[in-house]
Amino acid sequence: MRLKISLGSGDGNYKIPFNYNYQLSSLIYRKIADLNLASELHISRGFKHFTFSQIYVPHRRITKNGIISQDGKLEFYISSPNDYLIKSMVESYLEEPEVFFMGDRLLVEQVELLKKPEFKDKAQMKTMSPVMVRVIRENRVWDLNPADLQFYTALQGNLLRKYRAFYGDYNGDEYVQIVPDMASVKRKRITIKKGGEETYNRAYQMRFMVEADPRLLEFIYDCGLGERNSMGFGMVKVDNSF
Repeated sequence: MRLKISLGSGDGNYKIPFNYNYQLSSLIYRKIADLNLASELHISRGFKHFTFSQIYVPHRRITKNGIISQDGKLEFYISSPNDYLIKSMVESYLEEPEVFFMGDRLLVEQVELLKKPEFKDKAQMKTMSPVMVRVIRENRVWDLNPADLQFYTALQGNLLRKYRAFYGDYNGDEYVQIVPDMASVKRKRITIKKGGEETYNRAYQMRFMVEADPRLLEFIYDCGLGERNSMGFGMVKVDNSF
């Protein structure tokens, strides 16, 4: 299931920093009505099986210090194969139609449940938050990029592990082919500030064609592609414009 959350600050020229992943993740955890579920997800070291998009600002101005919402409005998307998690979020947003983001109180103007596309064995997709995948080489962690073949084998392995962790098993064809539109690939360097520490993440926005079992395609749509989905990486949408 997938939600679109529309927020408003009440004032124009609302400033949003470029690196907001941790703060937006914290906002999402606070809006899970089932507090036991929220706590369980927060402390889990395994897959959390949800993802969220970048913040979209319809009327924006870019400055060197961040994004300015000229009318105070912003929106983002949340997606998960866990329907109960999404329903718990809807309950919380409707019961308490405000959130706190970067220390500011924002009003929840709309919560929209989006219709899921129907999947066959191929789909054209576009990232709504950049995709990240890593491997360990020579005792070091390396961020892979779409020009590296291992980027795609690592994505496939991650997808199958996440699927099995959520459903308990997968008995279908494990074949997954991802073909990027290399002209669309853009690298994003995202800094996540948490507890006084900073981590740096290289991730990639892109459009791509993916061929796989329809169940895996639906799972990519629901859960995200690649690593650290619950920190705002790898959310995708169907895009038939290319």
